[in-house]
Amino acid sequence: MSRNAAPTGSATRAASEAVVATARALLFALTGAEPDGVWSAPGRVNLIGEHTDYNDGYAMPFAIDHRTVAAVRRREDGRMRVASTFSPEPVEIDLADLSGAEFPRDAMPEWAAYPLGVAWALGTAGREGVDIALASDVPVGAGLSSSAAIEGATASALRDLWGLDLDATALARIGRRAENDAVGAPTGIMDQLASMLGRRDAAIFIDCRSLEGTPVDLGFAAAGLELLVIDTRVQHAHSTGGYGDRRAACERGAAALGMPALRDLSTADLDRARSILDDVTFRRVRHVVTEDQRVLDTVHVLRAEGPLAIGDLLVASHVSLRDDFEVSCPELDTAVDAALAAGALGARMTGGGFGGSAIALVAREKTDAVADAVTRAFADAGFTAPAVFTVQPSEGARRDA
Repeated sequence: MSRNAAPTGSATRAASEAVVATARALLFALTGAEPDGVWSAPGRVNLIGEHTDYNDGYAMPFAIDHRTVAAVRRREDGRMRVASTFSPEPVEIDLADLSGAEFPRDAMPEWAAYPLGVAWALGTAGREGVDIALASDVPVGAGLSSSAAIEGATASALRDLWGLDLDATALARIGRRAENDAVGAPTGIMDQLASMLGRRDAAIFIDCRSLEGTPVDLGFAAAGLELLVIDTRVQHAHSTGGYGDRRAACERGAAALGMPALRDLSTADLDRARSILDDVTFRRVRHVVTEDQRVLDTVHVLRAEGPLAIGDLLVASHVSLRDDFEVSCPELDTAVDAALAAGALGARMTGGGFGGSAIALVAREKTDAVADAVTRAFADAGFTAPAVFTVQPSEGARRDA
């Protein structure tokens, strides 16, 4: 692997243990006591199905072997305090101040709005107070959903400590509400469902209307494949305008076509859409409609032919995101082009775009060559060196201790 690669196998497990130890130590520094429990939730890679979730469409993410850990201890005064490796200063609030219809977003830094927003979305009236210490090895701003990992770990902990009868899908809804209404990021629910429902060696085929998640075996290891993540180190933020503009365009397009959501269109409807919509709105619509079809095609191809046959679908997804949805950037395009030129079977940007990461599906024996080719291409272009590492499809949110 490239020198930028993250560890895999036993080294990955050791890294996870190190994150747990960091969260425990942070809680001890905060409270002088050991946690009542430790919970974690993973980030995710989206194999295919981008910007489809908030259009009631289809997506196919998988949980990865990078996690956020929440070490939690009960307290008796009805207050909630959160500390994190993201910030040197903890944030504390009375749970009564989180019981209103509106989340007090202006009263805290953005990172704290994720865990406190989960508590607010769960409902804090009459709940016991908690201290939560968060540590993570999910890269922030890389399009790997570090936010959903925070939400999943926090929601799982509070469900157990507060004795709430909520399943994984319900907790995913809680995470989405926290992100939408507390943080102010207009995302869909794909990230939260992937983080909650993840399974080893499988992607989760998600119907974002019904919220049904169906595991689909990937078979990467058996086929001699690795999934390479290329973190461009270009930071992005979903709470800023580009993401919201794309979502608004999708809603305009669906309304103009008389549909509840773009999910209700098929590729056969695109000629009519072209005749009704302005060019920009049409291209946004075309991406979502064709991307939904690519997700369905990927499920079919995986089941019928296996993972060696999905590369062209990944590439088509990137082209659509780049040209029709216009959420790529030069670094993402360079990552995809360099990976394909070095022999990757398929590659695409992953996540909301405007930065973040690309993925490349690579034969195991070519992993080093592809990683090195991408790193060289970034250097030749004058870009900051990317972080290049493999990820494994892994389990979803869980209690660790």
